[in-house]
Amino acid sequence: MINVTQSYLPALDEYVQYLQRAYDKKWLTNRGELVLELEKKICTFLDVQKVLITNNGTTPLQIAIKSLGDTGEIITTPFSYIATCSAILWENFTPVFVDIDPVHLTIDESGIESAITSKTKAILATHVYGNPCNVLEIQGIAQKHGLKVIYDAAHAFGVEFEGRSIFEYGDISTCSFHATKLFHTGEGGAIFCRDETLMDQLYHMHNFGHNGLLEFHGLGINAKISELQAAMGLAVLDHMDEILQKRKAIVDLYDKLLDNELITGLQIRKDTKWNYHYYPVIFNSEEQLLEVEKVLNAENIFPRRYFYPSLNTVKFINGKSMPVAEDISKRILCLPIYPGLDHSSVESISVLINQCVMDSVMKII
Repeated sequence: MINVTQSYLPALDEYVQYLQRAYDKKWLTNRGELVLELEKKICTFLDVQKVLITNNGTTPLQIAIKSLGDTGEIITTPFSYIATCSAILWENFTPVFVDIDPVHLTIDESGIESAITSKTKAILATHVYGNPCNVLEIQGIAQKHGLKVIYDAAHAFGVEFEGRSIFEYGDISTCSFHATKLFHTGEGGAIFCRDETLMDQLYHMHNFGHNGLLEFHGLGINAKISELQAAMGLAVLDHMDEILQKRKAIVDLYDKLLDNELITGLQIRKDTKWNYHYYPVIFNSEEQLLEVEKVLNAENIFPRRYFYPSLNTVKFINGKSMPVAEDISKRILCLPIYPGLDHSSVESISVLINQCVMDSVMKII
């Protein structure tokens, strides 16, 4: 069986070596030495100043949104995972959708200003598949209107734009360290923020609001990561160069083998150092996608319709029509990619897709 992804697992003895330190100290949570070491090593690897690692990738979004105040509107994208919009609603804010750029699949910055109202508190945009938003244009809009910028950078570990970590843009960036991500802690996430005062607020919010043992800085939740998760992160981080290299090789092979005259790939924004996190392809129609999916499934190959459906169409969200996002979400499919995927499987997947797409074209002719 070939799934869309597979968790990278370091050698068990490497994980146990880190884990043993937690056992020896009998310190399993509340920001032990492994958590602190992981934060320091992530900062070094990404060349960023500050990071706060968390228990998953959704609580950082919730904390970031909560820092905006009690309620209001947040401009966001309909083309993202459900957690992006759910976090907005969960914190009693209202999502206001802006359609996506059909080329880069990120929020269309040209539509943001017309969506701003007196209730707007922030722009929450997603670096889709690790492809950066137009961060410079968005920052200019936010400064003009006095808005905060939050980036859902769940897919963007290791991505750089114009020579800087993508986490260095915006007021707050969040990331997922879920087991399916290229860097993971089994389950986990992170908050990135350059502003010391704001980061201090976010830190207290992730730890029940504690200000020492007996006093409280303010309202907070429990978003702390454990030493057990940090041990996995440390073991995985030791292999990040290898992970990125192997993912790049698979992307390059798909690029070479797939018929790019019949299938559209992801166009990475200029001046981006990408991380090869996903390999999405866009078909000519939903019918063509479903036929390809059926053919692959018959061979025990399981790509994923990611992201589908467009979030504005989800019943409990009930957003306005977003034609581009709705169209793309029906025609996009993420193909298997992970370090352990052998190249012969990539070749087989490519042959099956090319043949299936060609057959569908011939039927039309």
